[in-house]
Amino acid sequence: MANIENVRNIGISAHIDSGKTTLSERILFYTGKIHAIHEVRGKDGVGATMDSMDLEREKGITIQSAATFCEWKQYSINLIDTPGHVDFTVEVERALRVLDGAILVLCAVAGVQSQSITVDRQMRRYNVPRLAFINKVDRSGANPDRVANQLREKLQHNPVIMTLPMGLEDRFAGVIDLLRMQAVYFEGNDGENVRYAEIPAEYAEEAKKRHHELVEAIANTGINDNITEKFLMEEEITVEELIPVIREATINHHITPVYCGSAMKNKGVQVLLDAVGDFLPNPSEVENIALDQDKNEEKVRLVSEPTKPLVALAFKLEDGKFGQLTYMRIYQGSIKKGDTIINIMNQKKVKIPRLIRMHSSDMIDIEEASAGDIVAMFGVDCASGDTFTDGKLNVTMTSMFVPNPVIELAVSPKEKAGQVNFSKALNRFTKEDPTFQVYRDEESGETIIKGMGELHLEIYIERIKREYNCEVIVGKPKVAFREAFTSKVEFNYSHKKQTGGAGQFARVAGYIEPLPNDAVETYEFVDEIVGGAIPREFIPACDKGFKEQTKEGQLIGQPLVGIRVVLNDGAFHAVDSSDMAFKLASMTALREAYDKAKPIILEPIMKLEVSVPEEFQGAVIGQVNQRRGLIVGTGTDAGYCIVEADVPLSEMFGYSTDLRSATQGKGEFSMEFLKYAPVPKNVQEEMVKEYQKKRAEGKK
Repeated sequence: MANIENVRNIGISAHIDSGKTTLSERILFYTGKIHAIHEVRGKDGVGATMDSMDLEREKGITIQSAATFCEWKQYSINLIDTPGHVDFTVEVERALRVLDGAILVLCAVAGVQSQSITVDRQMRRYNVPRLAFINKVDRSGANPDRVANQLREKLQHNPVIMTLPMGLEDRFAGVIDLLRMQAVYFEGNDGENVRYAEIPAEYAEEAKKRHHELVEAIANTGINDNITEKFLMEEEITVEELIPVIREATINHHITPVYCGSAMKNKGVQVLLDAVGDFLPNPSEVENIALDQDKNEEKVRLVSEPTKPLVALAFKLEDGKFGQLTYMRIYQGSIKKGDTIINIMNQKKVKIPRLIRMHSSDMIDIEEASAGDIVAMFGVDCASGDTFTDGKLNVTMTSMFVPNPVIELAVSPKEKAGQVNFSKALNRFTKEDPTFQVYRDEESGETIIKGMGELHLEIYIERIKREYNCEVIVGKPKVAFREAFTSKVEFNYSHKKQTGGAGQFARVAGYIEPLPNDAVETYEFVDEIVGGAIPREFIPACDKGFKEQTKEGQLIGQPLVGIRVVLNDGAFHAVDSSDMAFKLASMTALREAYDKAKPIILEPIMKLEVSVPEEFQGAVIGQVNQRRGLIVGTGTDAGYCIVEADVPLSEMFGYSTDLRSATQGKGEFSMEFLKYAPVPKNVQEEMVKEYQKKRAEGKK
C-alpha cells in the first residue's frame, strides 16, 4: 500500500463539453494505465475509457462518475471523472463528498459557464480545494487571461496563473512553467515526451512579469512571513521555498493555482499532474467529521490512520454482472478481504467476500485497503450514503446534499411479461441514484418516475430497455407543482361522532400561516397548548393529521408546502377522545381553512443559459419570452451572445428542438433548478379547471 502522504483522491468536474473525459483519458495514458488514446466522439468508435456505458459512448456525454486509480511519479492517484450535465448533479455531489481535492476544468473560449458555477458551489459545500485547468487553448478565440479574470469575478476565487501558453489557437506550442521558469514542450506522437528548455526570447519579458505576479500573490496570502519579507526586500525566493507555501494556500482556499493546455492536443497535462502531487491535499490533511450516535450526534474528528477503528462510507452503488458493486471511501482504519463489517444504518453484519480497485469498468482484486483509499466491494447490500464500521465505533458520516426532483413521467412496461424486469430495474435505479424516485399514483394506478430533468429520465428509460430488455411506454412529462397559502387563517373545528357505544370527540383551534420564503422546512408544527386544553398524548396525533393533509392540496391535488400550523386551543372528552379523533379533526380543520387562506400554485422555475452566435440573439429572446421567461441578463463574448433567463419548467418541454431549428443547430443551452414561484393567475385558473374536470370524469 502506498504511503498515505503520497495518496491523492481527486475529481475532475466542469461545465458540459469542457473536456473532462478527454483530460481523464490523457491522465490515464501518461500514467501508463492505458496504452492508446481514444476520443469521446472518436472515429474509431471505441469511446473514452472512462465512458464505459454504451449510452455514454453514443451520446458522447458522461452519465455516471467513473472511478479509477493510477500512479504518477511517487504519487498514487484515485481519480473520479464526473458528469457535467445538471441532470446528473447527484453524481457530482457524491463524488465531491468523498474526494480530498479537485480539478475544475474550464474552456479557454467559453470560460466560466453556468455549470462551472454549479460545480464550484458543490466544491464549496464540501470544502474541496481545487486547481483550475484552462483547456482548449488551441481553439480559435481562446483567451486564458479572460477566463482567469472570470474565476475572480464570477466565482470569487483568487486565481494564480502557474503556466503560460506559448502561442494561442493553432500556434499553441507548449507552456511556460512560471514557478520553475522553464519552457515545457510535449513531444512524440501523443505528447508523452516532456522536454524542459530555456524560455524562448520572445516570451522572456512576459514570463518574468508573470513570475513576479505569482510570487506577489503568494506573498500577499501572508501565510509565510519569511517569503513576504523576502519579496518586499526584493530578494531571490527559491522554488523549494515556494512549493510548501503554495500547497498550504491551495488547501486553505486562499488561492486557486491555474494551469493551461489542451488535453485534445496532448499538451500541458503532465504539468497539471505534477501540480496534483505538489499542491492538492493527501487524505490526512483533510478534516473529516463523523457523528457519534451514542452521544447525541456529537462531532468526532476522524484520523486517517490504518490502526484506528474502521469508518467507511458507501457513496455509490452499481449493479454489475456479479451483483451489487459498492464503492467505498475508507476514512479511518483498514479493511481486509474476509473481514466482517457493520452497517450502522441497520446494524447488519456483512462479510466482505471480494475487495477490488476499479479502473473504469475493469476490476483489480486486492487483499486489503486502508484509510484514504477508495475501493469497491461485491456482495455488500446497502444503500448510497450508508456508513460502515468494524463495530468498535457507533458513528455515521454526514450525508450528502440531495436536491428534490422537479419533473415526473408515467411509465409502464409494454408487455405484461416485462413486469418483473421493469420492477427490478426501478428498484435498482432508486437504490443507486437518490434523485431518481418512483411512486405509484393511487388514483390512476400508474407508476410515476421523478428526476432532475428530461435527459435524466430519458437515460433511465433507455437503460431499462437495454439492460433489462424491457420496452417501456412513456406518458407525457409532468412538472412537480406545489401548492401554498398566501395569508394567515384561523381554524376552530370540532369532530363529533356518536354511534352505539363510545363516540369520537376532538376539538382543535389555532391558526395557519405561510412560512417565510427562506425557510428550510416545508412544514412546521408549533404546539402552544396551555392548561391541558388538549392532553399531551394527543398532540402528536394532531401534528400527524395536519402533515398528512398537506400531501394533497385542493387546487390541483399537489403537495401543500411552506406552512406553519400553530395549535393553541382545543377540547377533549375523557371517554370519547382518541388519537384517531384528533387526527381526523386536524385533517378536516386544514381542509376547511384551505379556501380562506388564498391558496396559490407554485411551479419550478429554472435558471436557463443560452449561448448562440450573435445574429440569432433576437430569435432566442423571442423564444424565451414566448415561454413566459424573464430575461435576467445578456452579454456578448467572442462573437457569441449569452442570454440568461428564469423560465418555468412547464414551458421548457421540446425547447432543445426549437432552439436548434431557430439557430441552424448552433445554439446551446443549459438549465438548472432555481426556485419555486407562483404561477400567473390565468394559468392557475386554467390548471384548477383542468384538475376538477379530470376528477369529475374519474368519479363518473
